[in-house]
This record gives sequence, structure tokens and C-alpha cells, in this order.
Amino acid sequence: MNKIIFITGATAGFGQAIARKFAENGNNLIITGRRKILLEELAKELITTFDIEVLPLCFDVRKLEEVESAIEALPVKWKKIDVLVNNAGLAVGLNPIHEGVVDDWERMIDTNVKGLLYMTRFVSPLMVARKQGHIINIGSIAGREVYPMGNVYCGSKYAVDAITKGTRIDLVSHNIKVTQIAPGAANTEFSMVRFKGDKSRADNVYIGYEPLSAVDIAETVYYVTTLPAHVNINDLVLMPTAQASAVNIHKE
Repeated sequence: MNKIIFITGATAGFGQAIARKFAENGNNLIITGRRKILLEELAKELITTFDIEVLPLCFDVRKLEEVESAIEALPVKWKKIDVLVNNAGLAVGLNPIHEGVVDDWERMIDTNVKGLLYMTRFVSPLMVARKQGHIINIGSIAGREVYPMGNVYCGSKYAVDAITKGTRIDLVSHNIKVTQIAPGAANTEFSMVRFKGDKSRADNVYIGYEPLSAVDIAETVYYVTTLPAHVNINDLVLMPTAQASAVNIHKE
């Protein structure tokens, strides 16, 4: 039976690859993002290629009212959500705390923490009502190790770690799985966003070694949903072979 997979931040990077992975395995998708054209193009591609159903929802996870409206307005058949992938997230800027840009801080906290909370708040009751479901939060190695000039981004991902653990405790009696996937260095739009469009600086991050790809993350997310009903992967950290810690990467 086809599952319904709800993926935030699906227009690029991890989210797009996760959508494709679940689609190729015959699942129906609810995909979200703020870039409407990209979202609709992805939906059309997945429907045509994999003969599945896709519901694209263009809204901003940072805005509580938009999240609540989108989920409450779901048609009945789409409310039977099996898996929620809280993928939407970003890093903006790389400044020491005393030179931090408050707008950057707010974008990270609003997306990485509050957006994840809003989505979980309105999707989890649908799972509780059915006594089944799986919530997957995309964390980061930055939620395990603080590095220079990572201050607020690291703080937001430490929050994801704590929220995931708390969510698991709160939902365990309702038969709901809760997993965190925490990647290390991965070559997506991540660095372009962090460096605010400075392509040369972003590209330099990945020179001299093979970073993780979005497909690597998608394969991992999909895998944790394929285990028997009595088995849950609580927490999974994955990094490139060349990376030993948040700041230790061996480059040729």
C-alpha cells in the first residue's frame, strides 16, 4: 500500500532528493516550499515519471498561520500522513557573535527551530489519532559540535537534537517513531545560502575531497522508514569518509 510522505523544503537539495527517492518507491507525496514554480515543476516531474500522486503546497514553514491553514485544509485522504520529513533548514552567514547579523539569526531560528516545531505541532495530532507515523528531523553535525563562527546555526541544530529527543518521549506511547538524521559536509545549496550567493567561496568548501550528496541523505532517510514496525533508528550521524569531525576534513 502506498504511504503518504510529507516533505518540507522539497524544491532543492536534500528535500528534492528525498522526494524523488520516496516517489521511485511508489509513495504518494505532499511537498512544500516557498518557490512555487520549482515546486510545481517537481510535482509534475514526479507524477509523470513515477505514476504517483503528489500534492504541492506553497507556504512558508516560518509562518504559523500558513502552516496551520495548509494542514487543516488538507483533503481527508491526504491527512493520513505516514512520514513527516522536517527537512526545511538553512545556515546564513558565518560571523563571530559580536559581528552577527540579527536578520541572519532570525532566519535560522525561524526556519530550523520554529518551522520544525510548527510542522510537528500540526501533523503529529493526525498521527496520534491513527496510532501510527514516523517523524524524521534533519539535524546536522553542527548540532553535536560547535565550531568557530557557527554560533547561532549550531544553536539551532542543537535545538533540533533536543526537540527530537523530547518529541520521541512525548509520542512513544502513541506508537510514533521519531528519528534524527544528522549529516556532515554535504554539497547542496547549503553553502551558497550561507555565503549569500558567493559561488567561489561556496565551491571552495567542497574542493579536495568527496562530500556527501543529497542522494546520500535521501537513501538514508528512506532506509530508516523501511525497518520493521518494532524497530526505530533514534539518531543517525553520517559524514563523508574524509570528515572526522565538524572542522576536521582531510583534503588532497
